[in-house]
Amino acid sequence: MLLVAAGLLLAVAAAGGRGSPAGEQESPPGSRFVCTSLPLDAAGAGCPLPPVPMQGGALPPEEELKATVLQLRETVLQQKETIGSQREAIRELTGKLSRCEGADGKSAWKNEVGKGKDTMGDLPRDPAQVIDQLSRTMQTLKDRLESLEHQLRANVSYAALPSDLREMLQRRLGDLERQLLSKVAELEDEKSLLHNETSAHRQKTESALNALLERVSELEKGNSAFKSPDEFKVSLPLRTNYLYGKIKKTLPELYAFTVCLWLRSSASPGIGTPFSYAVPGQANEIVLIEWGNNPIELLINDKVAQLPLFISDGKWHHICITWTTRDGMWEAFQDGEKLGTGENLAPWHPIKPGGVLILGQEQDTVGGRFDATQAFVGEMSQFNIWDRVLKAEDIMNIANCSINMPGNIIPWVDNNVDVFGGATKWPVETCEERLLDL
Repeated sequence: MLLVAAGLLLAVAAAGGRGSPAGEQESPPGSRFVCTSLPLDAAGAGCPLPPVPMQGGALPPEEELKATVLQLRETVLQQKETIGSQREAIRELTGKLSRCEGADGKSAWKNEVGKGKDTMGDLPRDPAQVIDQLSRTMQTLKDRLESLEHQLRANVSYAALPSDLREMLQRRLGDLERQLLSKVAELEDEKSLLHNETSAHRQKTESALNALLERVSELEKGNSAFKSPDEFKVSLPLRTNYLYGKIKKTLPELYAFTVCLWLRSSASPGIGTPFSYAVPGQANEIVLIEWGNNPIELLINDKVAQLPLFISDGKWHHICITWTTRDGMWEAFQDGEKLGTGENLAPWHPIKPGGVLILGQEQDTVGGRFDATQAFVGEMSQFNIWDRVLKAEDIMNIANCSINMPGNIIPWVDNNVDVFGGATKWPVETCEERLLDL
């Protein structure tokens, strides 16, 4: 670039020499100048410039040359920056063309571009020509690049794949389709097998449960010393505080109930306590008691109602008592007939669950602290409890042996009653025999 600046400087100086005043020797026509590159600060020593005449108001020759040199230097710097940026663009485009043409097998253009990389020094030194040459080169590269990209797009869009590749893809797709169908078939087989195994397992489980139920029934029948699980009676012959029976099951929360039983007693005074139900915090949750010379009483939550029942004649009697929390209404049946009714016995009080049900003793604490003076003396059977108020006709049918209706809460079965302290279980008379005893 310094050579270009020096050449331009000498050209300006030559133009000034041709305009020298008269008296100075002019160069002969057709003569040539021999120019030598000099540093800018040594221009005056090696190549003196002829003076330029001053014209009205014009700058001196030295100042004019300096201004021209500065303008030329600025122009050269601008052109240098432009050339640098254009070289970077050319290198980028050339690299892209090399990659694209290399993929397409066009090595001839690659070699040509490779040769052209070293010709940048041969560009014309005229800035206008340099810019024009760069523009043409860039345009050529862009055209080639667009042609290659269009060709690539056309190849991707329309060119047919090689036959061997197409056959390989078709084979691969066929294999995948067969594998998918095979997997679906395997899943269907597994599903069917699983369904069959589930059905078989269900049948096996049901068979095992049925066998277990039959075995339990056999054990229950084998453990009973009676013809039927309910054909027994509990005998409590002495008035003590240690003879009693205990129901294994407990009561749920009840809002109504019916208690029925057969009993026979000749104790005096009073038959004692046929049954009592105690819960934590209330020992007299449900109690049926005849104590001393008092009438038979029904206690609900320690509230008392006297019942018009007369059963201490030493004969079998069928007793039923119903109660509902609604208004505390109660009914008393003896041998199928309603002998009394009342209300306001612990109204709206639900019977608490989880207590202890004792036959023959009154509980002062849950399951204990029996009082011999309140003990039942006699025999009892068919003690059943329902969670509802039975109809009068049902109670009559039970009392006259027309139907056998076990309690849905507490049924009278041998394995649900334990006896303690000398109390015993005996075969009970048939229902018809008990009727004859009335």
